[in-house]
Amino acid sequence: MRGRIRPALLAASAIGAAAIGIPVASVAAKPDSHKAPEAGHSISHLILISVDGLHQTDLAWYVQNHPSSTLAKLVAAGAEYSNAQTPVPSDSFPGMVAQVTGGNPKTAGVYYDAEYNHNLLPPGTTTCSAGAPLGAQVNFYENLDKNPLSIDAGQGLSGLPGSILQMTGQPQTLIDTAQLPVDPSTCKPIYPHQYLKVNTIFDIARDHGLRTAWSDKHPAYEILNGPGGTGIEDLFAPEINSEAIGYPPGDDWTKDNNATIQYDSYKVQAVLNEIDGYDHSRSTKVGVPAIFGLNFQTVSTAEKLPTSDGLTGGYLPGGTVPGPLLQRALDYINRQADLMVDELAAQHLTDSTAIIISAKHGQSPKNPEALTRIDDSKIVNEINGAWAARHPTEPQLLAYGTDDDAFMQWLSDRSPEAISFVRHWLWNHSATGNTISGGSRTLLHSGLKKIYAGPESAAFFGTAVSDPRHPDVYAIVQHGVVYTGGTGKIAEHGGADPNDRDVPILVYAPGIVAPSSHDGPVETTQIAPTILKLLGLDPSSLQAVKAEGTPVLPGS
Repeated sequence: MRGRIRPALLAASAIGAAAIGIPVASVAAKPDSHKAPEAGHSISHLILISVDGLHQTDLAWYVQNHPSSTLAKLVAAGAEYSNAQTPVPSDSFPGMVAQVTGGNPKTAGVYYDAEYNHNLLPPGTTTCSAGAPLGAQVNFYENLDKNPLSIDAGQGLSGLPGSILQMTGQPQTLIDTAQLPVDPSTCKPIYPHQYLKVNTIFDIARDHGLRTAWSDKHPAYEILNGPGGTGIEDLFAPEINSEAIGYPPGDDWTKDNNATIQYDSYKVQAVLNEIDGYDHSRSTKVGVPAIFGLNFQTVSTAEKLPTSDGLTGGYLPGGTVPGPLLQRALDYINRQADLMVDELAAQHLTDSTAIIISAKHGQSPKNPEALTRIDDSKIVNEINGAWAARHPTEPQLLAYGTDDDAFMQWLSDRSPEAISFVRHWLWNHSATGNTISGGSRTLLHSGLKKIYAGPESAAFFGTAVSDPRHPDVYAIVQHGVVYTGGTGKIAEHGGADPNDRDVPILVYAPGIVAPSSHDGPVETTQIAPTILKLLGLDPSSLQAVKAEGTPVLPGS
């Protein structure tokens, strides 16, 4: 049933602030430096929080078991959408892009943070002669940094990691252009923001003279700037896959959950500084942003790591109850939400600030007993070897691939013969992997349950066969399959499994959104138009919203 209201919580518009224990001021927001343009509108600021890996069931479990927590109070005072899903592929890049554009990969043009484009030239190309072979990797993650081993991505700060808040708010300056794909028409590198095909909520806010800020995990997240490159005025993006200072050599900030907590806390401090009206570094008074927020990684690593800090990662057997490491991670998220809520109250911003909590993606499998880890390199090598035996003078067939808990490949030959060959090979071979206990498990069909290849893949994503960006092969795995070598992870994302896609959406907007519970199907793409609506801006000014007809969330 869509739009079911909890009657006990439906009262005066100021009840939202009271429900989370914040002093209630006037419902009408007091004037401040960045008012939304709609006359009489009471929401002037919006904090967007993405908790990567967070499932709707995790939030429900936490609220039930911690009824006095800040998260529980936000749920009680806000609109909860318990049947929300992310786009497919369920990767961080399309997941975050969806939240700020309102569009799926077919419209935004972003399928993964590591993908391939048949119409671009490879990174490092400097001579773009007519007829040059096209096809390029498009990798928008830590490899773009001038120094991917440093948390400041090559800025050269001293005293790291303690000085990380002094990192630039314009991290596109830290991108190594030699790692960017090249546009054959201009012979120039393509920055992430230029690769995005549609505008963002940050673009629209800037068009109306409003301040914007964001904190995320790689400088490559400058893609959220939008095609013009100026949507986010203050982008704090310390490199999460850099070497974690103070931890074992070679480990990045995701290899130990305590390290991830430390890393995420820098981004929380940036948001607290912004609530206080400063830039992320607290060096300049600039006014509170209209749109700002951050991405959390702590829950994601607690779901992926088998163990960390003496605690078992993931879920207890059965997959319904978070294990000890994940419970600690959820406690951490609750404490950080509490810090932000308290800071809003201290700055008298409670009644004029909306908070939206969701996730770029979930993680699969939740049930540890369902896990089968399969080394996909063997599958890739055998397909390429079998094709080469038939076509010894042709390029390697699988030109590029990303296989987390989906099988996603781009082909050097997109002919019907090649498409049929890959589909037939995958379906007619078995794959052997290891289980959570270290045992062996063999699965039919390379561990897959559905293969979309060639025109089928284009149709699956809703795009044209000629689209140079969509995967030539996108296959949905059997539940619990994770393509990875070794035993270093117990869950992943990127696929179409419900564990990957079923995430929460919580909208807290005092005086605007009534406390309510909605169990009708919604998508995280609906967050973007909802943000603009809450700020009194026009949702249809988003190009993806117009293209896909993305509605605002019901009740908002």
